[in-house]
Amino acid sequence: MSAVEPRTARVDFGYTTRTLRGGFFSFRLPVRVVAVSAALALVAAALGIVALTLGDYPLSVAEVVRTIGGGGERFHRLVVLEWRMPVVLAALVFGAVLGIGGAIFQSLTRNPLGSPDVIGFDAGSYTAVVVTILVLGTRDYWSLAGAAIVGGILTAVVVYVLAYRRGVQGFRLIIVGIGVSAMLGSVNSYLITRADLQDAMAVGFWGAGSITRVTWTSMVPVLVGFAVIVAASAALAPSLRRLELGDDAAVTQGTRVGLVRLALIVVGVATTALVTAAAGPLGFIALVAPQLARRLTRSPGVSLLAAAAMGATLLVSAHLISLVVASAYRPVPVGLITVCVGGLYLIWLLVREARRQATTS
Repeated sequence: MSAVEPRTARVDFGYTTRTLRGGFFSFRLPVRVVAVSAALALVAAALGIVALTLGDYPLSVAEVVRTIGGGGERFHRLVVLEWRMPVVLAALVFGAVLGIGGAIFQSLTRNPLGSPDVIGFDAGSYTAVVVTILVLGTRDYWSLAGAAIVGGILTAVVVYVLAYRRGVQGFRLIIVGIGVSAMLGSVNSYLITRADLQDAMAVGFWGAGSITRVTWTSMVPVLVGFAVIVAASAALAPSLRRLELGDDAAVTQGTRVGLVRLALIVVGVATTALVTAAAGPLGFIALVAPQLARRLTRSPGVSLLAAAAMGATLLVSAHLISLVVASAYRPVPVGLITVCVGGLYLIWLLVREARRQATTS
């Protein structure tokens, strides 16, 4: 059978799926997840087009669309394609990457608080970059990217070892991660206070999380890393679904639990390291995106596809808000917007979990 034929829809764990079969493959397609992800992708693209109209030189939506299509004035092409397009693309890509990372760790920890920024991996990447800039005096992208990845992985190892007690429970991992993150925060503060004023201001602005300094040159390695992360996530997604059933059930289905979990942690750390190296820490996108996507898709687990689409939508929305605020007041790093909105969500989530536990007990 060479062509792909959709089979009858079925209900799997409470949501509709459609089985696709080809000559050499067969997989189940969750219809609602794909529909919600496509809708979010369209919303993110529309918000991105609106963001392209804002700035010191405002443009209309028609002018932006005409310019993207290859027309428009020469100056419009410079403004839209050379100056603003890399920033909007960064918002979409970084949001998708953070959504994937948050979905991976929330699935591994089986806890809605299990995201790289809460567990402390963001702090590890940030500390490594701060050391690279302030101590080693290096600011090129590859040095920062390598430092962010190494710092995130080392932090993940430390948190994992400290949280290990005949296995790793999600809640213990989160608590240990919060403690390690606080310790790394004090290290960052010490290094900044000991640095020159100009270097300290540069690191402080970078630490706020800003995508406005992204250019096409810096986006090339980011897009390469994004492609690798997406490919690795797609390959590991079936094993991640089996791990959600429990280690014993995953083993019976032929999953090498230890190796798969290690690979997922590396991919999850790479997501936050990639963004941290290019734009600084962008908090709470990884925390919020998977849970909002899960509520929209009504799926039993966290979908990597839906989380990526939601992450892109959230970050490009934050970028749009920062542009609106900048037009009325002064430029605001997008990381401050995500922290403000994400902090409100975290308070709501904690109150909701407390009420749920009080109701069940």
